[in-house]
Amino acid sequence: FKGGERIKNFMDLRAGDYVVHIYQGIGQYMGVERLTVDDVSRDYLLIRYSGEDKLYLPVDQLDLIQKYVGNEGNAPRLNRLGGSEWKRTKDKVRAAVREMAQELLKLYAAREQVQGFSFSPDTPWQSEFEDAFPYAETDDQLQSISEIKKDMESQHVMDRLLCGDVGYGKTEVALRAAFKAIMDSKQVAMLVPTTVLAQQHLHTIENRFSGFPVKYACLSRFCTPAQKKEILRQLETGELDLVVGTHALLGKNVKFKDLGLLIVDEEQRFGVAHKEKIKSLKTQVDVLTLSATPIPRTLHMALVGMRDMSLISTPPQDRHPVQTYVVEYHERMIRDAIARELGRGGQVFFLHNRVFDIYNVAEELQRILPEARVAVAHGQMKERELENVMMDFVDHKADILVCTTIIENGLDIPNANTLIVDDSDTLGLSQLYQLRGRVGRSRRQGFAYFTFRKDRAINDIARKRLIAIRDFTQLGAGFKIAMRDMELRGAGNILGPEQHGHIMAVGFDLYCKLLQDEIMKASGKEAPLQEVSTQMELGINAYIPDNFLSDAVLKVEIYKRMAAAESADEVDCLADEMRDRYGQLPDCVLNLCLLGKIKVLGKKLAISAIIQQPGCFEVKFAPEHPITGQALVTLCQSWSKRVGFSDKKCFMIRMSTEGLDNSVLKAETLLKMLDQLYGMVRDNVKKNS
Repeated sequence: FKGGERIKNFMDLRAGDYVVHIYQGIGQYMGVERLTVDDVSRDYLLIRYSGEDKLYLPVDQLDLIQKYVGNEGNAPRLNRLGGSEWKRTKDKVRAAVREMAQELLKLYAAREQVQGFSFSPDTPWQSEFEDAFPYAETDDQLQSISEIKKDMESQHVMDRLLCGDVGYGKTEVALRAAFKAIMDSKQVAMLVPTTVLAQQHLHTIENRFSGFPVKYACLSRFCTPAQKKEILRQLETGELDLVVGTHALLGKNVKFKDLGLLIVDEEQRFGVAHKEKIKSLKTQVDVLTLSATPIPRTLHMALVGMRDMSLISTPPQDRHPVQTYVVEYHERMIRDAIARELGRGGQVFFLHNRVFDIYNVAEELQRILPEARVAVAHGQMKERELENVMMDFVDHKADILVCTTIIENGLDIPNANTLIVDDSDTLGLSQLYQLRGRVGRSRRQGFAYFTFRKDRAINDIARKRLIAIRDFTQLGAGFKIAMRDMELRGAGNILGPEQHGHIMAVGFDLYCKLLQDEIMKASGKEAPLQEVSTQMELGINAYIPDNFLSDAVLKVEIYKRMAAAESADEVDCLADEMRDRYGQLPDCVLNLCLLGKIKVLGKKLAISAIIQQPGCFEVKFAPEHPITGQALVTLCQSWSKRVGFSDKKCFMIRMSTEGLDNSVLKAETLLKMLDQLYGMVRDNVKKNS
């Protein structure tokens, strides 16, 4: 979200993807084609519409399309080009969204009226606690902490989603919020999905809170009845400041003396009944939800503004992306992967998600690697037995842990850096991503092998999940995985099932934009003016040739970045990057950068079209252009022999190109004129403000 930047990798277009053109509707992207018209060569995106309809979209208008995000497996219906069907669809969705905006405003109003506890500013102990953190915080961590503290100190009840990749320091941010609440004599509850993760958090809390007068405990099935009874008594009397627990914390017999903050780790792992209980707690206390890959509904609510969201996307220092392989299961490959990890003194997670034959799998691994120490862990084991197995693995008394998805959430064992997942096609995308997050949590390179069986058919959705987990290997991919998961599973409904159909009709991106506009209108604010996309018809060869860059996906990425550039400096930086990656820029790429700069000024000056005519350029302005009379007078004085004005159907400047012998020189002269005009507009705005 920083600076409103688009999620580039998620939005990468591949041939066959469905796209939404804001004016033409839903079509299917078929690839990039180069067309030569009147001796001018350009690249165009070919988009197929209903029937035989085709649209060749100039690459400088890439900002008019977005990748369609709806429900995977249900291909959207393609629109006809130039028909009224798309307008009717948009109008219908807009009407439904208008009703939803009213509902959202009621929710906002109700939330604003609930008076929460206003926490005090940071104490000296808070600074001491934060200074004791042994690592350097990332900028995103500091930003998130600042946003959370601001929420806590306000009079409103906090409901914030902290979205950060696995191992990016969400727990530390949560513990700082917890410490702040405890400093105001409030109790804190930390809700986690598994007993193993509860124990892990307790271990972290013991390290971080040592030396401070904070009383904490863990409530899970590892507790004896006597221990559980004592913890519940201390919560009710207020003797206990912080409790970490599984869904046992949501029981009817759990009573807090003065709960001030609820931290929910990995909300997507809780069932519907548990979420209803969490929801009832939310109305009275500040809530902080932590997630690496939030479920579509949660992410959807954050994206449309129903929940506040902080994003941690900066990796810790010296963290390497996990090398990821999607491979057919083969005994020799398994043996080699494990032997390589054990050879460097590391440990291995072998995930087999079926309890009934998990011990057979462990025996098989012991057979092919007789020198390895193999342990088994699954959720049906007795509490103490499971705890002992996990502690033995943490203490390196076992080399291979054969386990179920019990290790999925939050487990931090830095020495385990190879993961092998058996029958990975049966698991969900977010699960696969969370599992991969168990390795590569130290300075060592992590390896993840997602295996499938040769003799079993894999359905289309499972195949796409495996492709996604293979593709999103870069650090910080959690948010993109969540977006991809939303595409695979559908965004879900917020206030009722009928909204799901509307998201499907126009795609998620346009739906959110329509909803945002309607919310602003309903709250009495003016909806932001739609950004003008400048149409350019200039007689200049501007494209990326195949002998310079042959990869179609990379080409589209560069075209997208060029179309989305906000300044001439951004275009120059992109040119430097291309030069650095691919070599000296050919003339047609330099021309593309020139058009990129003209497009930037076109957006800022609200120019709807620049069309090259014999002997002149016609520069047509949209009705909301910022040009003043004074700017026109100055422009006339500077370019008196070149510019004239017209105001028949729309305001227009005609710029003469007589005496300019080639198209590039003409385009450069146009750029200078527009640059001067923008400078005058900017100066005028500064003067008035």
